[in-house]
Parts: sequence; structure tokens; C-alpha cells
Amino acid sequence: MKTLEGKTAFITGASRGIGRAIAQRFAAEGANVVLCASRLGAHGDLQGTLEEAVDEINASGGKAAAEVCNLLDEAARADLIQRASQHFGPIDILVNNAATSVMNMPSLISTKHRNRMFDLNVNVPVELTQQALPGMRERGAGWVLNLSSATTDQPVVPYRDSREAALVIGAYGASKAALARYSEALAHELAPEKIYVNTLAPEAIVLTSGADYVRDIARKNPDMVEPVEMMAEAALALCSKSLVGLTAYSRQLVHMLGLEVMSLCGSEKIGDAFAAADVDATA
Repeated sequence: MKTLEGKTAFITGASRGIGRAIAQRFAAEGANVVLCASRLGAHGDLQGTLEEAVDEINASGGKAAAEVCNLLDEAARADLIQRASQHFGPIDILVNNAATSVMNMPSLISTKHRNRMFDLNVNVPVELTQQALPGMRERGAGWVLNLSSATTDQPVVPYRDSREAALVIGAYGASKAALARYSEALAHELAPEKIYVNTLAPEAIVLTSGADYVRDIARKNPDMVEPVEMMAEAALALCSKSLVGLTAYSRQLVHMLGLEVMSLCGSEKIGDAFAAADVDATA
């Protein structure tokens, strides 16, 4: 039996990047996956759409459905888990991946933009967890994974290797730190009910189709980049095992648990790091 056979997972921010990779990996392990994004089609110049992500999983033999929702619309998200449950049944696994940042110095971020960031990065994951709890309790178990960031701590080497970038991500890191703290509290509250809450952050820059800006860094410093499959493998572990209240980093968790990093379809081992020669191959 596959690891997530019979389970239903709901993943936000799943049209591209880490969210899409997690959806693919979970589907390969037998989960029914409901992917959520703010629109079904293209979003500006960003690569990847919700429709494409769902079609790709279904074409490969998995089971996937799309749920469109503007998570910043409080009314639209009020019954989101109920709507998502109509596709394959109650949600066993909730992955809160959707997030936003404000590209400005902390001293220049307006209250409006700061509230928007904290709403999506903190309030939405907490609200969706609250919505999912009745179904998880009824089924006797559940998993909540909140995607975090290394910016919750001061990076040893700031992303993009500049003082400006470190200051910009500081405000984003504050919101992710708040989410991590709330996740720890939820974890200890809900663990007796076999509902496992954890947070997961990449240990390095995750090279996805939308991360073209890091390719030069990856060519010069491969150890500063990790494959998106690393995050997907770590997410799979946190959404299938009885782990409680971890604020985990992808590579550390994979090594600690002795896991093999597999392709998103689960068919082959890929290793846990990029070589410089691999960067252009992922373009």
C-alpha cells in the first residue's frame, strides 16, 4: 500500500513551485489531492497554472481536483475546507503553502501591506486549520503542515547576498515566525487527538521554475540550492508520521529520518543536492 493511500490532501498555493511539487509527490503516494490557487489559468508572466497542475497529476494516474479561491478574501475562504471536501471527502492532510511578501524595506512597509502579508501568511493557515479540525476529529487523525522559511532566523548568508535583500525578507520572516509559534501551540493542543501540526522550511534556496533569479547563484554555489523534491520528501514525512510540533528544515529532516529523496512521481532516487551541471537542466 502506498504511504498516503485513501487520504485526501488540500494544498494551497499549488499552481506552481513547492506547493505543486508537494501535490505531485502526495498523489504519487496514493493521496487524493485538492489543489488551491487564486485562479485557474495564468497569473501574469508566472509559469504554471492550477489547471495544468491538476491535469498533470490526473494524466499520470493520480487523483486531483482544483479549488479556486482568493485567500485574501475573508468571505471567500470562510467555507473553503467544506468546498474542498466535496471533491474526495473530508480533508486528512492540510498543507498551508500559499504566502506573500512585501518587497520593501521594513521601515517603509505600510500598515495596509503589512496587514495583507500577515493575513495570508498567518491568519489563513490558522483559519483553514480550524475549518479542517471537525473532519479530522471525526476520522480520528489528521496532519497540518505549515510552510515556513529560513527567514524566521537571521540567515548566515542573506538571500541574493545583499544587505537590501536581508532587510526586505525581515518583514516576511516576522510573519513566518508568528506562524511557527502558533503552529507549536496548535501542535501541543491537538497531539492528544492524533492531529499532528508541524512547520517546514527549505534549508537552502529551492530551485523551481519560478526561481530563475537564483540560477547564477546555483552555478557558483550549488550547496546554496536544494531540489524541490527535497521539500516534497520532507513534507511527505511530516504528513504521514506521528511527529509533533517540529519546526523542521528540509534537508536536516530528511537526513534525520534516513529518507531517500525521490522524484515527484516516486519512481526513482534523485539524491539530495544539485550539482552545478544540473541547474540548466531544470530550466
